[in-house]
Amino acid sequence: MLRLVLSLVLLDPTAVAEVSQRNVPVPRVLTPDGDRLGYAPVPRPYTGARRLTGVLLGRDPVTRTNVLCGGTVIGSRSRSLVVTAAHCLHQHGRSLQQVTFLPGYDLGQPKLGVWPAVRVWVPAKWRTEPYSPSLLPYDVGLVGVARRERPLEAVTGKGLRPMPTTRGTKLRGLELLGYPAGKGYPGTKMYRCVGDASEGLSEGPGLMITHNCHAAAGGSGGPALYGDALAGVVSSSSPMSDTQGYTVLTRLGGSVFGRMLARADKEMLKLPG
Repeated sequence: MLRLVLSLVLLDPTAVAEVSQRNVPVPRVLTPDGDRLGYAPVPRPYTGARRLTGVLLGRDPVTRTNVLCGGTVIGSRSRSLVVTAAHCLHQHGRSLQQVTFLPGYDLGQPKLGVWPAVRVWVPAKWRTEPYSPSLLPYDVGLVGVARRERPLEAVTGKGLRPMPTTRGTKLRGLELLGYPAGKGYPGTKMYRCVGDASEGLSEGPGLMITHNCHAAAGGSGGPALYGDALAGVVSSSSPMSDTQGYTVLTRLGGSVFGRMLARADKEMLKLPG
């Protein structure tokens, strides 16, 4: 199993670097019409899981910079939860403000409305421990959005079911969705990448890694889909200068995520509809 001894970068769109002409070797690109990072635009109209996926916006209260990530509606009793990467909600020891979810976002248009967050959850380790690659298995968070007249799932359709996996699980044919930004990417269109995932760590809850996709800034928090289930979220990647680029995925298995999801759903059900 690969050990993450290389430097990793959290996919911060405020620090987009120029990318080389080829980051994923041609034989490893599995996506039809995939580009240098293995990605291709998602055809319209967005349906199914793509309709459930969108842009998650936040603002750093100290640097006053905006953060763009991806997020996906996850199935819940409250019908109002979005899953993303923890670092899209909590960075540099502080929580982002003005977190808002825009499902089905396309060409600058919030096709299915603008949904402000009323609650966010990240694992305790992510809030209290300094960043290191050992924290990546915990780089997953949840956002509870305002229900207004109708819950989120009444507009987007039924949220995805989480697919728990354990350390060592290999998955072939995952589909990664996101809104990459930077050179060659507008940050306003959904892209997809097909990849095979293998184990990335040999201790703890582990995580998944794919060498077929090299996620760029803005791709954080996007879903890793396996059929009609959600196997994980995009966490980080090797540096954009890496010509053998890869992407790290935080899986949705283990007790930490299960407890967080149950707690979030319970708290959202208590809020007035």
